[in-house]
Amino acid sequence: MPGCFKKTLFALASLVSFVSFLLIVVSMGTPKWMTGKILCKTGADLVNATDPELVKFIGEIYYGLFRGGKIRQCGLGGRRSKFTIFPHMVKKLNTGLHVMIIMFLCVAIFFSLVSFGFCILNAIKVPYRAIKGPAGVCLWNFLAGGFIVLAVTSFMAAVKLHHHTERIANFRENVFQFVILEERFEDCFWLCVASATAHAVNLLLITISGIRFPKIKTKTEEANVTAEDIMY
Repeated sequence: MPGCFKKTLFALASLVSFVSFLLIVVSMGTPKWMTGKILCKTGADLVNATDPELVKFIGEIYYGLFRGGKIRQCGLGGRRSKFTIFPHMVKKLNTGLHVMIIMFLCVAIFFSLVSFGFCILNAIKVPYRAIKGPAGVCLWNFLAGGFIVLAVTSFMAAVKLHHHTERIANFRENVFQFVILEERFEDCFWLCVASATAHAVNLLLITISGIRFPKIKTKTEEANVTAEDIMY
């Protein structure tokens, strides 16, 4: 049976793994990974809009991995619309990269659950096989955190290098052209970053659990034996 200290650390590690799992699921299901401001360039050019008038042509956009929405401002008031990434819009984007982001997160969810299960196992008993012990827990946390980092990095590459936001803003816009004025990573994106950080914390906890702290030994007082004590 593991000691009380190790039980506490592995119980805490299992909680962190489960929280990481929840963070990934929530971030994947919400549509606000990225928000931004979009300028209706075609409308602004038609009326030669100056700086004070450009406000009438600046709309907003937000999107996640599966859906999003935008407010079009082309001089006639804001028009709200919602869209889904699959199945049509993904063809406009870098399809391979977008699908890889989703796959990376799905694999990270799997390894987070595996880490959760192995942490509970180590909190209950000491496994005979090393892969089921602290070494295995470290491996699953490393893999889960690594795939989350790959997903986050891929999403940043899609936004910055492949102009993700601009492609989404101009999807099926035959008349108006939109340019991106501002882009901002939102809470759902940072939830994934927090999930990767959680797995790094788990690695630290497992490392601490393997440290053998020196035991404090109390010195027993040496008894002074005299001849009188022997007689009695």
